[in-house]
Amino acid sequence: MISLGQLKEIKDLRQVWPHEALDFTPWLAEEDNLALLADAVGLEITVDETESKVGDFNVDIYATETGTDRKIIIENQLEDTNHDHLGKLITYASGKGADIVIWIVKRAREEHRAAIEWLNEHTDENISFFLIEIKLYKIGDSSPAVKFEIVEKPNNWTKEVKKQSFNAPRHQFRLEYWTAFNEYAFTQTSFDKNFNRRKPSTDHWMTLSLGSSAYHIDILTLKNRNAVSVELYISDDKSIYHQLLKHKGEIEAELGFALDWRELPDKKASRIIIEKPVNLDNHDEWNQQFDWIVDVCIKFKKVFKKYL
Repeated sequence: MISLGQLKEIKDLRQVWPHEALDFTPWLAEEDNLALLADAVGLEITVDETESKVGDFNVDIYATETGTDRKIIIENQLEDTNHDHLGKLITYASGKGADIVIWIVKRAREEHRAAIEWLNEHTDENISFFLIEIKLYKIGDSSPAVKFEIVEKPNNWTKEVKKQSFNAPRHQFRLEYWTAFNEYAFTQTSFDKNFNRRKPSTDHWMTLSLGSSAYHIDILTLKNRNAVSVELYISDDKSIYHQLLKHKGEIEAELGFALDWRELPDKKASRIIIEKPVNLDNHDEWNQQFDWIVDVCIKFKKVFKKYL
């Protein structure tokens, strides 16, 4: 007879995190823990600052959606929702010019759930509000396990990609390509361990986080010349590019292939690229393309992180 443990919920979150600012916020800001939240909301999140100033107040986490300029604020409350935190949330969103607002709580009261629903219905479509309950579970004497449960989200959140996909044939192609890529790449343990899953989009690129808002990996489909590329994208710091350029020989030797180094002196960003000619229209070749992308991305992370 197989003996199974009993799943129990830990009702008092402060058994694990006694203090929101001192315990929970630093825990959530760690990359592996933030990935749990990112998976729940379908975003890839890079922390810019914890306890970030907004006038005389501090927002718990100020972040960016990796690969875009969309700003995110995260407000934590290890208690039931209340009017005070709802007011702070709106103040912080205004002060930081946030595009995405995430309120993490122990329990969402019905009146505050309705308030977040109302905000999603009556604010600009470019602003998104999430209300999320955090749950803790354990089996026997096991370590607690965390689950983020979405209580409220933007009305069009789950429909957004589907709606975009019909805008043009190229959007349909991109959505199909990235969906297939996700399904293929994240079944490979080596890739799944290194990167967080991104929501398929109608963009011609997919961004993978390296744990910093200063740089990330981009995968691109280049329809105009039938190619795919992988690049290290450095957002706005030429010193990072020059630091890597000093080690160009070692980096390319460790990777096993040459790179296209583009400082782009007239622009804020710099790019370090490898490109591969492919037949993007041939679905039978997609898995071969995905194998190449997966291999390059893993090598990029392993090698570049040594010099960053």
